[in-house]
Amino acid sequence: MTVLNEDLKRDLINRGFSRRNFGRIAAMVTAGATLPFYNEPALAQLSKVNAPPDAVLINANENPLGPCAEAREAAAKMIEQGGRYRYSEADKVVQILAEQEGVKESYVRVHPGSSGPLHQAVLAFCSPTRPFVMADPGYEAGGRAADFIGAKTFRVPLMADKGYCHDVKAMVAASPDAGLIYICNPNNPTGTLTPQSDIEWLVANKPKNAVIMIDEAYTHIAGAPFNSPMVAADKDVILLRTFSKIYGMAGLRAGAAIARPDLLQKISNFSSTMMPITGMAAASASLQVKSLIPTRRKYIADSRSETFSFLAKNNFTFVPSESNCFMIDVKRPGRQIVDAMAMEKVFIGRVWPAWPTHVRVTVGTPEEMKKFQTAFLKVMA
Repeated sequence: MTVLNEDLKRDLINRGFSRRNFGRIAAMVTAGATLPFYNEPALAQLSKVNAPPDAVLINANENPLGPCAEAREAAAKMIEQGGRYRYSEADKVVQILAEQEGVKESYVRVHPGSSGPLHQAVLAFCSPTRPFVMADPGYEAGGRAADFIGAKTFRVPLMADKGYCHDVKAMVAASPDAGLIYICNPNNPTGTLTPQSDIEWLVANKPKNAVIMIDEAYTHIAGAPFNSPMVAADKDVILLRTFSKIYGMAGLRAGAAIARPDLLQKISNFSSTMMPITGMAAASASLQVKSLIPTRRKYIADSRSETFSFLAKNNFTFVPSESNCFMIDVKRPGRQIVDAMAMEKVFIGRVWPAWPTHVRVTVGTPEEMKKFQTAFLKVMA
């Protein structure tokens, strides 16, 4: 298949693209991570730092625990097979995920992380006449992809009076022609959770031709409901999963999109790639460790709770989170605090334009969070 075959070109024209857009779309399809917005590693470049070996890195929503022991062993053994493609490793992940989520195997497609299918969905469902709708502040990559291809992005503020959850009614009202409505739940960067009833309302009341994409990257951490039953019921819903967060595999690259086969096919028109077999082996092993999710959920929650107690005790303003990141209102330009913390060898996350006085902090180990507390008290004094 050429990058843009004739069927795909007709679909693009029907969605409001002009032939002048084709070159830019082809560039997005083929350039991959060289584009500034494209995927998790590329977005993480915004958090890239030149840190000394003894620095505390709580800036990129990474999991300091790394892969579990079973995943490490599986990946290490797979290195011996590194000269072969071993497509069966990806098939194994599909089989396990499908069984655990209660969907058919044809409803699961693996990816190296979850941001690839997010951008491919923007290509598949958005256009100059089909906007992209997201929360503000929210994970920026989808909006950047929409901007790149000339699709309008509606950024809908989170609901301050309801724990900073997604304003699903405002998202539906943003555009009757929406192509893709993106929900990250819990939200990145705020770590706040949108009630399941709101998500169900969104799916039931969305614009007629819109697709709902629910990014469940952090759902394991919150212990919130997954939305696999909506996919099993053939709703216009695409779920994103990643092994970068609770499974601690950000550097190994593994993820999945879960949706009806026709929706997955539209996404796959813009990407086809070989999965890293070490990542696939680690993913399969991780999915079969029954104690992994509850154990790590408690570990993160305990470290997060202790940090929140410190912030409250010292009268700092923060947004309560159910994820592995949270936002602190530092009451001044956030970048000043990010830079000052770096001078203390504690590297925290970036600042979102919608909340210029807030900084994002990732939940690290208890030892890392103690160092964060010491540095933060000094910087904020």
